[in-house]
Amino acid sequence: MYNKRMSNMDVDVTEGLPEEIPGSGIPEHWERDAKEHQKAYKYLLEKGNFNKMLRALPELHDEAFAKIDCLQCANCCKNHSPRFKQPDIKRIAKSLQIKEGDLVMRYLKIDEDGDYVTRQKPCPFLAEDNTCNIYDDRPSDCQRYPYTDEDVLLKRVQLTLKNSTVCPITFTVMEQLLRMNPSQNKP
Repeated sequence: MYNKRMSNMDVDVTEGLPEEIPGSGIPEHWERDAKEHQKAYKYLLEKGNFNKMLRALPELHDEAFAKIDCLQCANCCKNHSPRFKQPDIKRIAKSLQIKEGDLVMRYLKIDEDGDYVTRQKPCPFLAEDNTCNIYDDRPSDCQRYPYTDEDVLLKRVQLTLKNSTVCPITFTVMEQLLRMNPSQNKP
């Protein structure tokens, strides 16, 4: 069950949140709810008090990560690819003790935006237990995902809307932001 601790905004951000899937911290029906709340999220991100939300993100991020076990989900690794920037390719190739060109040929392709991404889904570095075989050297996009403690969450609306349907942590943070900003919860 969600912790009933008060946020720094003096609002009980957990009131009314869905029950969790036992043992995972992941809210039940979060994927359905995230899809249903897309308009409300978009309105909040576009019209909400940016500075108020930005100040709340570190605490909301920490609370969500304390409750939700990413290893019970791994949707990000199963369904999407991070961008592999040149420093990532260099670091990962060194870690795997292969040439950078071999890493690219074996695991990566160039997408429509000109970025290196994985050739396959799920990620070839995702193990059966949802751990990452290159965790210590993973791409910077993976290190930062789901951006719930960064202004990226507020500034890149389309990315946040997409991530809220992929990641239960993003969903949880967005739900808490909605509860903290009831006047911005129009649609």
